Amino acid sequence: MSKKSNTSKRYTAEFKRDAVALVHSSEKTVTEVVREIGVGPEGLRNWVNQGKADRGQGPADTLTSDEKEELRRLRRENREQQQTIEILKKVSMGALRTRTGAR
Repeated sequence: MSKKSNTSKRYTAEFKRDAVALVHSSEKTVTEVVREIGVGPEGLRNWVNQGKADRGQGPADTLTSDEKEELRRLRRENREQQQTIEILKKVSMGALRTRTGAR
């Protein structure tokens, strides 16, 4: 029985662009290109579909790479602000307890 690794390979943006360009510029199928460059078929298909979305050729509800990056940034910012709010709540409650003498 084979074990799948929990780590995935990370490819550079340049490598992904070149792989997508190879699919578009050659008469080869995605499966043939996958065998040639050694990536997973779903990964390459995702890169091809993301390239279409970035060029405005994908489905209307598909986010572009820039939109995905902005969404990640906004979620991270939201998470940090929520943590700040929680800290401020604890500090203010502690100050209130100190002022009233409650423990």
